[in-house]
Amino acid sequence: MTLAETLSAVGTVALARCGGRPLGAHLFSVWPGAAFAASVFPVRCAPGDNLALHVAVEQAPPGSALAVDVAGETEYGYVDEILAVAAHTRGIEGIVLDGCVRDIAAIARCELPVFSAGVSVREAGHHAGGSVGQAITMSATGPVPLQARRGDWIAADDDGVVLLPRGQVSSIIGKTVDSLSHEQELIEAVHAGQSTLDLLGLDPSQVSGWEGAGEHRQRRGVRPGGPPHEGAVHGEARTQLRSCNPPHTSVGEGRRRD
Repeated sequence: MTLAETLSAVGTVALARCGGRPLGAHLFSVWPGAAFAASVFPVRCAPGDNLALHVAVEQAPPGSALAVDVAGETEYGYVDEILAVAAHTRGIEGIVLDGCVRDIAAIARCELPVFSAGVSVREAGHHAGGSVGQAITMSATGPVPLQARRGDWIAADDDGVVLLPRGQVSSIIGKTVDSLSHEQELIEAVHAGQSTLDLLGLDPSQVSGWEGAGEHRQRRGVRPGGPPHEGAVHGEARTQLRSCNPPHTSVGEGRRRD
């Protein structure tokens, strides 16, 4: 399994939980089910102009994804049908931009995964400067923007977009695989009738109106000494859990192009 396939398989939720850096919640997939994972090719557009995007489509290595900074001028359709078809034809895996797009039905038809901040019929110009291949900043969850550079990786699906800084990808994947294995154990325990309060070591008394008192602990078989530590699974339920075999990850075999 290649690095791109592994990142797509584990998904953005698990990656964000284990060290991946979420981009802003304002980004969404232009068509449902769009997803990709690829190395980053950064693009900075001049405000209201997409000339740099046209240059990037010609220059970016096949198998990479375009991460696009639109210099804060979001209300233009920076990616349209022509650019989407050109990018798809040249092997670009996807596009993530802090601005808007247009021709969304056509983008969906060509099946290029595009994640944007919105839709705008306003046409971008094609004459100003910008840059390609140089570090950019992208809006992110929290007050501080994230820097995106060549050699970073980006993963996107219906849950959002996550950036993985170069040099940290292997570590993040390792933590993610462990996290997913543990999460599957919890899901199996919930299917078997265990309480999420006990499994996660949560304190329901913090919630006004809670009526369980001590009866909840007795019913679930939790020892009087207190709830298990977070994520712990005890007793007979443990033997019923299915062990999750983590996917084979050959990080060194991933498609990394600088």
